[in-house]
Amino acid sequence: MKSLFHFAFNVTDLDVARRFYGDVLGCTEGRSTATWVDFDFVGHQLSLHLGEPLKTARTGRVGDQMVPMPHFGLVLALPDWQTMAARLEAAHTDFIMKPQCRFAGEPGEQWTMFFCDPFGNPMEIKGFRSLETIYAT
Repeated sequence: MKSLFHFAFNVTDLDVARRFYGDVLGCTEGRSTATWVDFDFVGHQLSLHLGEPLKTARTGRVGDQMVPMPHFGLVLALPDWQTMAARLEAAHTDFIMKPQCRFAGEPGEQWTMFFCDPFGNPMEIKGFRSLETIYAT
């Protein structure tokens, strides 16, 4: 079954959201009204609505660091991950976890980075040499 992911969440300023999701992350804007805007998030639909963002807490352990929960993100092929990391670094993103490789040489080898959008919504972007190894143990 092929499907696309849809995620709707709150932001407090649609213009700031457009700059971050459009200019920094490179998402294409879709439909919008005065209270929400849709983005193509690498083939998935994000719907950003005016409202109070979800509360998060650093309760997720990733290696020796605690990361915000809940969070969402993408799994990309490594070249696309590297392009995204470069975009975020060029935008002077304040990373929770800077772009790095985890589990080097292990079946689950992956590159990851954690950051928040301007509203505190946390994201993780993962990269794999082969998307077929995402669930490798």
